[in-house]
Amino acid sequence: MLPGKASVPGVNAEAVIPSKRNRKVFIPHNQALYKDQNRIERCVNHLKHCRRFATRYDRSIIHFAGFLYFAAAMIWIACNVD
Repeated sequence: MLPGKASVPGVNAEAVIPSKRNRKVFIPHNQALYKDQNRIERCVNHLKHCRRFATRYDRSIIHFAGFLYFAAAMIWIACNVD
């Protein structure tokens, strides 16, 4: 079965991605959740550019988490420098 709205009837699922403009049955979405979801996806994409994070060289979870914090801080600094 393809993933979609019909495959999760018992879960409190909410549409986050907006429908196509020419769709016959419009499914409303939460604009604030879409904005947050988009921001998270872009952050994960930036993190994947760090080779150490993408290939997970660190065997220990504490070292991996430490590098995750470091990479996130570097991305935050790069985005907030004027």
